[in-house]
Amino acid sequence: MPERTTHTERIYRGRIVSLRQDTVELPSGRTTKREIVEHAEVVAIVPVDSEGNVLLVRQYRKAAERNLLEIPAGGIEEGEEPLRSARRELEEETGFSAQNWERLTGFYTSPGFCTEYMHVFLATNLSAAAGKPDDDENIEVVRLPLSKAPELISSGEICDAKSIAGLLLAYARRS
Repeated sequence: MPERTTHTERIYRGRIVSLRQDTVELPSGRTTKREIVEHAEVVAIVPVDSEGNVLLVRQYRKAAERNLLEIPAGGIEEGEEPLRSARRELEEETGFSAQNWERLTGFYTSPGFCTEYMHVFLATNLSAAAGKPDDDENIEVVRLPLSKAPELISSGEICDAKSIAGLLLAYARRS
């Protein structure tokens, strides 16, 4: 049963996220508050080359306070279609483009408190492109066999949700 919003208070508005507090009426008639992080839709890409290697990116993530090995990902700009965003992000983060694209899935990243929805694509038939990371990104491209993905996930070397979901779906699709 949906919760009816009776009041919304805007607490913070930032460049990437905003925070609001909604007062909601539950189906029981009781009221409570919900804190919601607003975030635009995003894309993630599993780029696989002709030898069966996946291109991953290693970058420092301040929230995790460590370097993470991830699939390339990024925000969808206003008015941009998810596939166009995925093409742009792949070039920016890895320096490669892909001829073949397939949608693997889409999901809410953390629906208990966040509006962010992620579109995940498989990109194949890769070729070098002229992309470069955004000015605030320090990215190292890492090429590994896709067949090693389950092991890297089990060991905890790959530990973010988008990469786990994308890699396991791509691995299952290609196996």
